[in-house]
Amino acid sequence: MSKIIIAPSKYVQGRGELGKIKEHTKDLGKSFFIIASPNGVKRVKSVIEESFKGENVTLVFEGFNGECSKNEIDRLGNIVRSKGCDVVVGLGGGKIFDTAKAVAHYEKLPVAIIPTIAATDAPCSALSVIYTDEGVFSEYLVLPKNPELVLVDTDIIAKAPARLLVAGVGDALATYFEARACVRSNAKNMSGGNATKSAFALAKLCYDTLQSDGLKAKLAVENNVCTEAVENIVEANTFLSGVGFESAGLAAAHAIHNGFTVLEQCHHLYHGEKVAFGTIVQLVLENSSLEEIKEVIDLCISLGLPVTLEEMGVTEIKEEELRNVAEASCAAGETIHNMPFEVTSDDVYAAILAADALGKTYKA
Repeated sequence: MSKIIIAPSKYVQGRGELGKIKEHTKDLGKSFFIIASPNGVKRVKSVIEESFKGENVTLVFEGFNGECSKNEIDRLGNIVRSKGCDVVVGLGGGKIFDTAKAVAHYEKLPVAIIPTIAATDAPCSALSVIYTDEGVFSEYLVLPKNPELVLVDTDIIAKAPARLLVAGVGDALATYFEARACVRSNAKNMSGGNATKSAFALAKLCYDTLQSDGLKAKLAVENNVCTEAVENIVEANTFLSGVGFESAGLAAAHAIHNGFTVLEQCHHLYHGEKVAFGTIVQLVLENSSLEEIKEVIDLCISLGLPVTLEEMGVTEIKEEELRNVAEASCAAGETIHNMPFEVTSDDVYAAILAADALGKTYKA
């Protein structure tokens, strides 16, 4: 039995670190292909250009079309080749990171990830989540290596909308519970091995940090300031969750998230917001104690994460739609099959309704 833990080659976090990007990337290449949203470019382009000022370096900024799909990956790969770039940079949020990692993989180039938000645990992973052009989950692309660099400037992240940091907490919330399920079932992690004790410890530390600092960090970011609590939550959302999920494993929560992508009324939600509700559904599937479920739901309520179907956008409960969610959650190859017991679509359907009822009860 092989135990495997993987992580980015270098993780850098702190206030003002983007201004030092030249030093952090000096060994990666000389022509940088930077994938970002138009707003992302507007926020940080001048900082990046100032850092490289006077250097023999080419910076190519390219707008992201909004979806990590095969068509977008192919489009960007063509530009990378035409421009002769030798480093791919993903700047922004989760779908940009996954796109940048996929482009770098296919072009056989190093990749640097620069979050401007802490909304997902995607930055550190050797994984890209591929969607259709319409935003429906398609597949996981497992990559042969993690990013060469993850560069996190917490001054920038503290100025992003608080909802994005909270969404990152929702994504990170699943890490410990999915890791625990995988350890119990002896399931393989994302790199094809079993969890190390260190990976599981990081997953538990992630959850403990969310409980201790989540609300404090949200309140600080709502006031556009970076406190120690914000630093801790950014690390939990980005590094602890990233290494924890990848090296300990995914289970039901993320599979249920994938199931909810089939509902158009949930498309307005961020990834982590759906994962948070999926975590509650997983706890119901496990028949976890009321104390544990209440602890998770109370954290979600304090942060504004969804704990009911109505908050997920499902204002009218239709059995056929929820059964479609349940069936998609249990599709062949989904991570729900890493649970330490067999899970059917009927089980997921029942757990979704029970989780909704629990959410309504604790909100009341």
